[in-house]
Amino acid sequence: MYTTDMYEGTIAETITIEGYNGDRINAYLARPLGDGPYPGVALNHHAPGWSEWYKEATLRYARHGYVAICPDLYQRVGQGTPVDIGAQVRAAGGVADAQVIGDMEGAIRHLRSLPYLNGKVGVFGTCSGGRHTFLIACTSKERVDAAVDCWGGRVVMAPEQLSEKLPVAPIDLTKDLQCPLLGLFGEEDQGPSPEQVAMHEEELKKHGKDYEFHSYPGAGHGFFYYDRPSYRQEQAVDGWNKIWDFLGKHLNGGS
Repeated sequence: MYTTDMYEGTIAETITIEGYNGDRINAYLARPLGDGPYPGVALNHHAPGWSEWYKEATLRYARHGYVAICPDLYQRVGQGTPVDIGAQVRAAGGVADAQVIGDMEGAIRHLRSLPYLNGKVGVFGTCSGGRHTFLIACTSKERVDAAVDCWGGRVVMAPEQLSEKLPVAPIDLTKDLQCPLLGLFGEEDQGPSPEQVAMHEEELKKHGKDYEFHSYPGAGHGFFYYDRPSYRQEQAVDGWNKIWDFLGKHLNGGS
């Protein structure tokens, strides 16, 4: 809970971490100044790339008392503007799920190596990052304590959508979900559609998983993105409040 007499201080910088296959990749790390201990959050950026919105989201987590890290999942493509790099990645059919999972496991390991972490780490992502968040929460060899999937598309996949890079439909891994899951969706979205969200929810129920899903009327894909026409102020504010409540419940209890 924010009060006006609180001390506030954050530090943020680009660092390098060890990702998939031992590769060194860049990551943006932001944290509160102080000894902590603080909970951690690893952010999976969306298909537009390692963008300004994701850097600002990382800082937002730090201002709310989290050690937050967002690795550049597209770094192997090269360097340039996020728009250009994201276009190259999309033209190549995206990045392999195994590579993303390996990079994010590296980010989680880095968080857990820090002396001011409380031992708990959540994962967050929007769009393709939401899909990756669910994949990581189901398959990561590194422990994940909570997961936030914001409108992650292609969790439900038709057989013809599978490929060498995307070999498994995430919904088929639901039985392996290792942590509580928060899902935020727009009722006007088609990727995922309300029908796909309902299918995923049924699968979560079937396997007795700890989850909460919220779908917003009047919102479509990307309703958090204040720099796009898709932004919906009321729904976005409520969604962020649900994130703070959810992560506060599951990550603030120490190691």
